[in-house]
Amino acid sequence: MEKVKILLSGNRGIQFYADAVEAAGAEAIAKYLPEIDTGYDALLLCGGNDINPVYYNELQSGADKIDGKRDAVEFALLKAYVDAGKPVLGICRGHQLINVFFGGTLCQDIPETLLHKDLIKFYTTHVVSADLSSIAGKLYGTTFTVNSCHHQVVDKLGDGLKVTAYWNDKYVEAFEHTSLPIFGFQWHPEQMCVTRKREDTVDGLEIFKYFVDIVKKNKEAKI
Repeated sequence: MEKVKILLSGNRGIQFYADAVEAAGAEAIAKYLPEIDTGYDALLLCGGNDINPVYYNELQSGADKIDGKRDAVEFALLKAYVDAGKPVLGICRGHQLINVFFGGTLCQDIPETLLHKDLIKFYTTHVVSADLSSIAGKLYGTTFTVNSCHHQVVDKLGDGLKVTAYWNDKYVEAFEHTSLPIFGFQWHPEQMCVTRKREDTVDGLEIFKYFVDIVKKNKEAKI
């Protein structure tokens, strides 16, 4: 079977996501503002700028560096892939965008300063607690360490989503859709694998390998 093709939507740092997808055994098509095209086998929504709070009916009160064009494209992309029944993985901003798409909201600026430190190099870490039966729990166990690079988090959870991991028993770190092949992770696994693999966190490549396996199974089921 030929490699599955995964469309990546992002901007800065998108190559790290592409490297992880390729290392996991799939072909990565990485673009900024890609066309709404469901001809690929799956969609990966990468990290980046904050989402405009208008999408969850709030005024701006902490959201920063908004990219309106990217917001519009990625909400349209997500709808197209949901309608097509194809797998979607959201990381950081992508995780938050999935939540908003399904009717959830975001905390625009969390009070903890920990997650603001050294955003470029992803040096700061924190511990995540996961449900053992979840994707995160199966890959890493119930307690593990990830990088910290976000100042926004899920507030109200979107419809159809189930929280599977928390930080500090307070902030949503991972969720899964209850009936669709859609998953979200708040941390940055692409900064924890391949050339950026580190000793003080789990190996982020496991998430991409899991996702690629889901994409393959989904494609085979449709043939």
